[in-house]
Amino acid sequence: MAHAFFERLAPNHVAISGGSEPAASVHPAVVSAMREVGIDLSGRTPRRVEQAMLQRADLVISMGCDDPAVCEYPGRKVEDWSIEDPSSKPIEDVRRIREQVRARVEALVARLGAGEGAPPAARPAG
Repeated sequence: MAHAFFERLAPNHVAISGGSEPAASVHPAVVSAMREVGIDLSGRTPRRVEQAMLQRADLVISMGCDDPAVCEYPGRKVEDWSIEDPSSKPIEDVRRIREQVRARVEALVARLGAGEGAPPAARPAG
């Protein structure tokens, strides 16, 4: 969700995303909730976060720091948003989580636009 919102809201920046334990596919309730706001995730496949992603990143965003390889990455700013995992949640919860993610991404994009946070080549992961 964060990657898709970031792509929409910050087209001049690059986002790379991955998870510590990615599912085989995007959860159907997540696809449905994002479709409600005009974003189609049906063709996306979750990926595992890799060291190469972290090495390229100017800024690492974690939805919930449960992987020391990401959360304690030396030399990179890691921002932990502590957002609940929407997989296997009912659609009402997924919508609430979607709005939390959207608000966080909007705040990040505003910071980047104001010159705060990561430089213009920001690449949030997560």
